[in-house]
Amino acid sequence: MDIEKLRECCLQLPGVSEDIKWGADLCFSVAGKMFCVTSLEAPHAVSFKVREEEFDELSSSPQVIPAPYMARNKWVQVQEWGRLSMQEWESYVKQSYELVRSKLPKKIQHQLFLTEQDR
Repeated sequence: MDIEKLRECCLQLPGVSEDIKWGADLCFSVAGKMFCVTSLEAPHAVSFKVREEEFDELSSSPQVIPAPYMARNKWVQVQEWGRLSMQEWESYVKQSYELVRSKLPKKIQHQLFLTEQDR
């Protein structure tokens, strides 16, 4: 995985936007709510939301830590791209997207569903 592949993975999901925050962090959001963040400067750490039951196990594995400032919301930070396989990256990114999307107002969720159906 690298930044371009991460971008492709995130931007294929319905309603996703990207922007740069805090000077050098590439953020992916759905309806204005972040679901994945990566640093543009080395080292390229990536943070995303995980299910509550996965948080402790993932954050105690090598090269994965509780995400700074976001750990209380069950976000982890992967500190080495090679730590996860491509399939794991895709799965965790999509899961993070779905976790954030599920907390959006029903009207916005419905609009995203309609966008997804048009694809």
